[in-house]
Amino acid sequence: MSSPLAVGFLTSFALIAAIGAQNAFVLRQGIRGEHVAAVVAVCTASDIVLIGAGIAGFGVLISAHPGAVAVAKFGGAAFLLGYGLLAARRAWRPSALTPSEKAPARLLEVLVTCLALTWLNPHVYLDTVVLLGALANEHRDGRWLFGVGAVTASAVWFLSLGFGARRLAGLFATPATWRILDALIAVTMIGLGVWMAVS
Repeated sequence: MSSPLAVGFLTSFALIAAIGAQNAFVLRQGIRGEHVAAVVAVCTASDIVLIGAGIAGFGVLISAHPGAVAVAKFGGAAFLLGYGLLAARRAWRPSALTPSEKAPARLLEVLVTCLALTWLNPHVYLDTVVLLGALANEHRDGRWLFGVGAVTASAVWFLSLGFGARRLAGLFATPATWRILDALIAVTMIGLGVWMAVS
């Protein structure tokens, strides 16, 4: 029988590694080298809270109150669309994308965006609180060991994505590459926002 720790790690890693708004934001911050440690810490801490809540039983509570999910759904969709449009504007103006020409974003601004991309996304709740919470509770006495594996996967992923992205910095030394990245981020964000609003 598989260890709850290993199952938790692999399941969480598979869910977190999917392309999404949060990952696109962490990647961009990592490439720019702006407040990476703070972004990684916020993402990891958020997952610890959410996964812990799911294991403690809040997933059942959320499922019983679909109205709360609906509010998060439309709020998250609006935020994703807005952020996607900002990324599209950056892609349209490549001169503003060169790191040396663009002033670093303030820490508070980065943290607010990171928190919004995390906590306003209903899919985060479905993945971490509901799905991982339900899977963890299938292991009964091993549910918290499953949780340790899940949050370890989260930490490994965000550390790798945030700090590993700096290795791509040379590639992103030209405005044209930033234009491509921001165009991809814009398509991802707007696509997720539209899908979230109509699903």
